[in-house]
Amino acid sequence: MNPTLTVFTPTFNRAYCLNKCYESLVRQTSQDFLWLIIDDGSTDNTPLLVEEWIREDKVKISYYYQDNQGMHGAHNTAYEKIETELNVCIDSDDFMSDDAVEKIVSFWTKHGSDSLAGIVALDATPTGEIIGTTLPTSLTAATLTELYGKYKIKGDKKLVYRTKLMKETPPYPLFVGEKYCPLSYKYILIDQKCPLLLMNEIVCYVDYQTDGSSMNMIHQYKKNPRGFSFFRKVAMKYAPTYKERVRETIHYISSNLLIRNFHYIAESPCKFTTFLFSPAGWLLYLYIINTERNTIGNVRKNT
Repeated sequence: MNPTLTVFTPTFNRAYCLNKCYESLVRQTSQDFLWLIIDDGSTDNTPLLVEEWIREDKVKISYYYQDNQGMHGAHNTAYEKIETELNVCIDSDDFMSDDAVEKIVSFWTKHGSDSLAGIVALDATPTGEIIGTTLPTSLTAATLTELYGKYKIKGDKKLVYRTKLMKETPPYPLFVGEKYCPLSYKYILIDQKCPLLLMNEIVCYVDYQTDGSSMNMIHQYKKNPRGFSFFRKVAMKYAPTYKERVRETIHYISSNLLIRNFHYIAESPCKFTTFLFSPAGWLLYLYIINTERNTIGNVRKNT
């Protein structure tokens, strides 16, 4: 019988910190989970480390090694392989609260249904401070779009999804020479189907590494413009407000300028808005190619 939850961890050369995640899984008060590790082409001693943990047999572990595709490619592989009802991504530099699995499974057993996408819960810093804001206590369920747009929550949140929905949603695209496409692509599409249950409980402790994608977003813009252009089209189409559509449009324009695609207006799902805000897109493009900063705005992992 399959467990209820798959905890999956995409990793690339993170042997130096992956043990924190492992140790937190060993401490879980419920063993109703499987740990799926997607090794995205590590060249360090990650395979040897995982082999040792498998021999210890303290946690049910499934390990898969692939050529480096980037975070979104590792997510694609995870969703292909997961067979449990629920799944949650715990990054290689993060770790779970000791009772996270128990809280997730019991909450879903009590409140979950096929009309819900899964659960949104809280992330915290390693010292226990909630990242951003808590979830609205007046709601039992909402989409991510509603939570960040209408209810103005802030900061990373931990997302637990029904695997069936993730499998039904188209995979992240892979572009030659690029290693990043925002993970929010799938979340936006799922938002159009059904909401997430709100669980105001800390289930994950997040440790932002200096080599992580969240801390180097402008670098990601420069290195992965096709991935971002693809994502911005989806975000523009489903933007909850015109203000958000304008923001996504400006980013869409800058990504296309990075690849010298001057047909971006014709290819846009929002042609008039794209034409109207082209000057702003050009300004953002000039800023991106000239700035020495690493990030724009607040840092979030689940983007």
